[in-house]
Amino acid sequence: MTTHTEAAARFKALSDATRLRILGMLPAEGELCACEILEALDITQPTLSYHMKLLAAAGLVLARRDGIWMRYRLNGPALSDLRWYLDDLSADRVGTDRCGC
Repeated sequence: MTTHTEAAARFKALSDATRLRILGMLPAEGELCACEILEALDITQPTLSYHMKLLAAAGLVLARRDGIWMRYRLNGPALSDLRWYLDDLSADRVGTDRCGC
C-alpha cells in the first residue's frame, strides 16, 4: 500500500513533461535502452540521467546496466499502487459530507 509520503514523491516525479514522455515511451513489457530514449527526445545524456534518477528514486522505473548503457523498464507494481492510491482518495470522498455546518 502506498503511503501519502510515497505518493507525494511519485507525483513529484510525474510533474515534469519530459519524465512523462519517458514513461510513455517505456513498453509495458520489456526494456528500453537509454540510447533509444536519448534519440527520441533529443536531450543530452546528463539530462536523461537526471530524469531517470528521479523516476527510479520514486520507484516508477527499474534500471539495469547493459555494458555501457542502461536499460529501463516500468515498475508495474508501483504504478498499480499509485492507481489504487488515487482510487482510494476518490472513494473516501464519494458520498461523504465532511462539513459540519
